[in-house]
Amino acid sequence: MTTLLPERAANRAVGLTELLAAREQRRDRQQAWLARHPATLVVLTPLAPGALKDSPLTRRIFNFGWQALRNEQRRQGWHCLRAEALGLPAGGEGFISLQAAAPQVKQCCIRLEETHPAGRLWDIDVLDAQGRILSRDDCGLPARRCLLCDQPARLCARQRRHDVGQLLAAMEETLNAALAAR
Repeated sequence: MTTLLPERAANRAVGLTELLAAREQRRDRQQAWLARHPATLVVLTPLAPGALKDSPLTRRIFNFGWQALRNEQRRQGWHCLRAEALGLPAGGEGFISLQAAAPQVKQCCIRLEETHPAGRLWDIDVLDAQGRILSRDDCGLPARRCLLCDQPARLCARQRRHDVGQLLAAMEETLNAALAAR
């Protein structure tokens, strides 16, 4: 399945236990993909602060990112072995196996995250054929910044520095501006 996710979402809160289980399942899916297609694996997830991970907003963010990622894949001429978008209660997940050098793919994904009008709303992970996640640090880049302040995003998230409503409003504003700029 390479199509977009329907806007209809689970729209229910996800507890910590379910969220941790979903992360473990995503790691299992990644390993299964790599076993089936030992190639570069790209994994797209939308930002989703708070307990509501699968909402109409996060689905729109995911779909916009999925389209941008697939367009970049075609623009770069990377051969796609398989692509699949999943709508899950813990949030959308997109997987693309590519016959392309993982460092080159990571550089392009970072460029998408940094230059696309909605790129800040996506988390695009790139794994090499051995399953190693390439990080921004591997590319000599600093951690991503918070949507609302200049601090590292992980720090703000871990310390819950910002109100979820403010973060969601900023996300909606960013997405709407990106859609208007099309």
